[in-house]
Amino acid sequence: MGLSTILIIILILVLIGAIPAWPYSSGWGYGPSGLVGVILVILVILALMGRI
Repeated sequence: MGLSTILIIILILVLIGAIPAWPYSSGWGYGPSGLVGVILVILVILALMGRI
């Protein structure tokens, strides 16, 4: 199991967690999905640079 596989699994779990499906999380706004977007952009840049 390589580092990229672990990162993909973590990213999928974070994406599922960022979905505002519960009543208490409806007021969070764009915070969780924005954070996931930033993490995704960083991972894409690292993948294009050949670091992961």
